[in-house]
Amino acid sequence: MTLVPIAGRTEQLDSGSPSLDDLRKWDREIVWHAFSQMAEYDGLIIESAKGCWLTTIDGQKILDGASSLWCNVHGHTHPKIDAAIVRQLSQVAHVTSLGMSHPATIQLAKRLVDLSPVGLNHVFFSSDGASAVEVAMKMAFQFWRQCPEPQPNRNTFLAVGNSYHGDTLGACSVSDVTRFKSVFDPLLFSVLRGPCPDSYRFPVSLDIRVAQSNERRDANHASVPFNPLTQYYLDQYEAILKQHAANVAAVIVEPLVQGAAGMVVHPPGFLSGLRELTHKYDTLLIADEIAVGIGRTGKMFACEHENVSPDLLCIGKGLTGGYLPMSATLASSQIWNAFLGNYSANIAFQHGHTYGGNPLAAAAAQATLDVFEEEQTLDRLVMKSQRLSELLKKISDHPDVGDVRQVGFIAAVELVADKVTKRPLPTLERRGATVCREALKHGVWLRPLGNVIPIVPPFSIEEHELELLVNALCAGIENTIS
Repeated sequence: MTLVPIAGRTEQLDSGSPSLDDLRKWDREIVWHAFSQMAEYDGLIIESAKGCWLTTIDGQKILDGASSLWCNVHGHTHPKIDAAIVRQLSQVAHVTSLGMSHPATIQLAKRLVDLSPVGLNHVFFSSDGASAVEVAMKMAFQFWRQCPEPQPNRNTFLAVGNSYHGDTLGACSVSDVTRFKSVFDPLLFSVLRGPCPDSYRFPVSLDIRVAQSNERRDANHASVPFNPLTQYYLDQYEAILKQHAANVAAVIVEPLVQGAAGMVVHPPGFLSGLRELTHKYDTLLIADEIAVGIGRTGKMFACEHENVSPDLLCIGKGLTGGYLPMSATLASSQIWNAFLGNYSANIAFQHGHTYGGNPLAAAAAQATLDVFEEEQTLDRLVMKSQRLSELLKKISDHPDVGDVRQVGFIAAVELVADKVTKRPLPTLERRGATVCREALKHGVWLRPLGNVIPIVPPFSIEEHELELLVNALCAGIENTIS
């Protein structure tokens, strides 16, 4: 459709189509946007995208600094992924997973098993991250009722403080971000919960000087020895397991980085230490890698950084390159075997999704993995991560910036009211949103998490685009704060 600028904005020449004002009005008054107050809504409308750039219906070009909510890993309209979807579309668009399958889906499952941490030999497909987590939780719950030595008393979960695992009722129950779940509390089941293993806001009871003197992870989350902060958190989780292990079906964790909590980075060794505790107390570990998997931390799976093989692994977001809805729950053979038996035993996994294992999505996912191999994406991310780290140094000294944290190609800037005491800014002031609106004026789209600003660009971003992103963020901070 041809677009021309008229009276300071872009109008459509085709009189049979809705005007841009119509689209804006309908978007505000008919479309119900996620996590949005629709009485105040005034969002962007994207008409097209290429590479790391979005184009609005007004013709404005914007750098996608959030990978379209952390999922568009190889950039928009990548020719390899586009072609794979077109090829699949010429064969069949959808095949149910109930009694049927498709070669693209089967091959993707085999490939994920080959890529994932050792022992995860089986794949259950869903359509989104929350569903993948829901699947993992139901599998863990049912496992204990039909494993070789059933323990039906294992009917609760141990979750991490400030965690976020999705918006379905089960995933919401194990989540702990108040603004996303408080209204639904009467519908949710209770869980055990440990502290948030935060490397920035650690407890005052800990010797701060000792904690700060210990080496922190570099941009690629290189392994370093345990430190007192790590042990402090693990001791609290062990205390919970000592008391409740007989009732815990699984421990669930976002490995290395807790996304919706504000890109909270765990201290080194916490994940591997938690895995050791689940072995010690004979319970399962669910690793929710929806946000941190598929290369985001510098390795294909975040668990690889600490050589952890969970019992259940959830992936999504970047799995299809951000093209089509698909997620997956990978399970160990121990769990799989507990669901095998005669039909009359009624021990099959009674769960499924209409579009689980969709061939179009599977084709996109296969092509996404192809791009990782052909473009040596993870190898190239090492230098890009280092460059991002260098660029962010000029932000870290700003008096309103409390912390700049990074793991691989996921980073965040936290704005604070007091740099020394780490006192948070008032939530209702929405400083993070203000900074992101200012960054948009400089051509970069970022989406805040309260007063934390995530930096999660596509892996295909070039160095000059990274510089533009960080400069726009700097301008947003300088022009709106203090």
